Amino acid sequence: MSRRLRTLLLSLRDLLVSAGPLALLGVGLAVAAYWWLNPTPPRKVVLATGPAQSAYETFGQRYRDALAANGIEVELLQSDGSSSNLQLLREGRADLAFVQGGTGELRPEDSDALVSLGSLFVEPIWLFYREGVARRIQPAGQQGGLHRLHGLRVNVGSPGSGVPTLMERLLEANHVSPGALTLTQMEQTPATVEFLAGRLDALVFASAPESLMVQMLLQTPGVQLMGFAQNEAYSRRFPFLTPVLLPRGVVDLAANVPPRDVRLVASTTSLLAREDTHPALLQLFAQAAQTIHGGAGWFNRAREFPNTRHAELPIAKEGERAINEPAPLMQRYLPFWIANLVERMWLVLGLLLAVMLPLSRVVPPLYQFRVRSRVFRWYGHLREVEDDLEAARATPEELRERLDRLEAQVEKVSVPLSYADELYALRNHIHLVRKRLPRT
Repeated sequence: MSRRLRTLLLSLRDLLVSAGPLALLGVGLAVAAYWWLNPTPPRKVVLATGPAQSAYETFGQRYRDALAANGIEVELLQSDGSSSNLQLLREGRADLAFVQGGTGELRPEDSDALVSLGSLFVEPIWLFYREGVARRIQPAGQQGGLHRLHGLRVNVGSPGSGVPTLMERLLEANHVSPGALTLTQMEQTPATVEFLAGRLDALVFASAPESLMVQMLLQTPGVQLMGFAQNEAYSRRFPFLTPVLLPRGVVDLAANVPPRDVRLVASTTSLLAREDTHPALLQLFAQAAQTIHGGAGWFNRAREFPNTRHAELPIAKEGERAINEPAPLMQRYLPFWIANLVERMWLVLGLLLAVMLPLSRVVPPLYQFRVRSRVFRWYGHLREVEDDLEAARATPEELRERLDRLEAQVEKVSVPLSYADELYALRNHIHLVRKRLPRT
């Protein structure tokens, strides 16, 4: 091995020994921070939607497609509706879910276990009735209302949808006892079949207009939609309800459906999540909500949703940021996984640098000490020779032989060029001691 290569390898060894402990400390702290922050989200998440062919299922499919672009698999979990979704969140069987305001009984502990990503859209209360009972529900020249449902056969939705709970509160406000009606609680599809067959007088849905069932019934001959002329009063009595207007012709302009403006009341649906859901997933869902729900609809103008109004639970900071702030700078130019890692680790990395920079000042002196020690350790042997010379404890021949061995050892010492002066100084000092030996 050439002397130059040997010197290079020794220098690298000294550098590794000097800086190695600090580097290992830095790597250890970074790994511990990564484990503690857990910046990488799981690849799979469960979203509770609703019944088949419902608006919830439609929106769930859009979220699934949106997150698939970032490598996240969204498992859609069908349910009976809003109340069931709330229970699925409590049980931990779903990570996120659509929950309708006013249809589920929130518990005090929900404020600690669940968070909201904002209000997504309104879900009007659609009360469809057959023409055969039209005069009874809305007599000519008189105002219709829920109080005119006495004696009718009305389906108010499945128990898990939350609509029966909502209708119970509305009927009570209209002084209508449940016993005054024949109430059924069937799912949307079988209830619609019974309704169209004439075995039900009215149907109640609480759904977004994107629901295929709602759009079909709005355009079905012989089916009418009951308006809530007192929708403003309903919104004052029930904070979770919002007065909305279904404009004339918005369903079908050519057919003029509906033939008149219809006043309705609507609850607001939010996207809820478990508090322990990974923050990066919450961020992705909140950002996807801007695209999925940000457009204009039958009951809102563009960019009215998502919003933080009508929130019954604390808004997650990821939802707040996505609604009120532009997309993070790094996510505009970097893949999600890299941007997410940097965003969640940058503060910790900054703290690590703040700790490691002062400690790194120890490395140069330590490196210098290790290199110089390869030279200085031989000065001890030289001092022993010099002491023996002055005390006459050895003959000149013995001292000369010891100096020869010492010089041979020093010849093998390799140091970086920047420290070569110390090596040559050692050789010069050996020569000076040799000159002091008596000549034989």
